[in-house]
Amino acid sequence: MMTNLPIYISVVFVLTTLATLLLFYHVIKNSNNESIRRKANAIAFGMIVWLALTAVLALNDVYNSNLDSFPPKIAMFGVWPAILTIVLLFATAKGRKFIDSLPLLNIIYLNTIRIPVELVLYWLFLNKTVPELMTFAGRNFDIFAGLSAPFVAYFGFGKARLSRKIILMWNFICLGLLINIVVNAVLSLPIPIQQFAFDQPNVALLDFPFIWLPVFIVPIVLFGHLVSIRQLLRKE
Repeated sequence: MMTNLPIYISVVFVLTTLATLLLFYHVIKNSNNESIRRKANAIAFGMIVWLALTAVLALNDVYNSNLDSFPPKIAMFGVWPAILTIVLLFATAKGRKFIDSLPLLNIIYLNTIRIPVELVLYWLFLNKTVPELMTFAGRNFDIFAGLSAPFVAYFGFGKARLSRKIILMWNFICLGLLINIVVNAVLSLPIPIQQFAFDQPNVALLDFPFIWLPVFIVPIVLFGHLVSIRQLLRKE
């Protein structure tokens, strides 16, 4: 755990992670399928176990040790299990049933979580634990997704003034923004494939609590966009 950072940065990020968990739980509880709504508590419990497991690994320096090893430990014990879960959901009939039952309105509101994430990244840059290119002062424009999400939700569903094609385009744009920061963050890690930020590599995201960004928050946001795109394309 990084002890040289102002405590408010870790506190805000932990609260952001908990907010992500609660917002996703709210998404499931608003499913149009009663059987899936009944599973919301079990799914939330599984996510809490995942957060606890990755926290223990981070606190024991699993992710930031032997950084020359390949594949990186953050991939094997953090990112890949989350991505595999998403793949299985889309690849199985039960998974697709779950996906198609989730409410688009709540999923779009979930993207507001990207606002505090971007603030935390900027504070981490000021404290020299991530490079500037990972912030809105550099190459990261992901905050646009968070700021625009309430407007898309309100005018797209509350007022029905945005067509599904516009909402679909918004999802593709925001997915592109997410991919952009993920690529830059990965290539800024102090691992063999590093390409950027050699003067100030991305070290914060290998430590607790910021490990929850790549292993939990980003997969949730990615899943939300993929679910939205699938539903919007099917309805079109």
